[in-house]
Amino acid sequence: MSEVKYKRVLLKLSGEALAGEQKTGVDVETVGKICDKIKEIVDMGVQVAVVVGGGNFWRGRNGHQMERTTADYMGMLATAMNGLALQDALEARGVYSRVQTSIEMREIAEPFIQRKAEKHLNRGRVVIFACGTGHPYFTTDTAAVLRAIEIKAEIILLGKTVDGVYSADPKLDSTATKYDEISYMEVLEKDLKVMDSTATAMCRDNDMPLLVFEIVKPENIVKAIKGEKIGTIVR
Repeated sequence: MSEVKYKRVLLKLSGEALAGEQKTGVDVETVGKICDKIKEIVDMGVQVAVVVGGGNFWRGRNGHQMERTTADYMGMLATAMNGLALQDALEARGVYSRVQTSIEMREIAEPFIQRKAEKHLNRGRVVIFACGTGHPYFTTDTAAVLRAIEIKAEIILLGKTVDGVYSADPKLDSTATKYDEISYMEVLEKDLKVMDSTATAMCRDNDMPLLVFEIVKPENIVKAIKGEKIGTIVR
């Protein structure tokens, strides 16, 4: 435990992170690599919760010709599929886990109960939160912040396809510069799209630090736990 900087973390994974190069669906090899690193930090004594998105199957905004509430609920169901895929990969590696959902589906997952989630974490189980907040018009970013606050996580580890927070989209603007550290107020004022504005404001108001890093390199999860300098820290 001496090499561990954080004892309880919430890892936010996008659905796309689970799709690998195929961009849609679940890539078993990619999920396996991520779960290998989750197992590594669990073996180090870290308590890990995960919030997973569903963009590899469905995004609410994809249903622009659909009633927004319906489209958002479809997205929530997509996150449940990803949650089960993560659970399966973790348990294949000997890591006990529980999926908790904000929409009741007792045959495949537990309903979210804050005290029960904390009990699982204290027993060394990985808790995977799916179905977002259970309400339309809220993203899984907001769900990640909400759950991190509820379980008293020390930090949110936000895995993205870029290696930190930039002044502009580095894929579109070659002059974009990377921040090593930035405040939530600056993120909001500069509209940097790290997370949606609701999630960003919740982090700021509850003093929840955020580390943005590149999930394409799953070993970054271990580096983050050890406190190595990667990505961008948002405070």
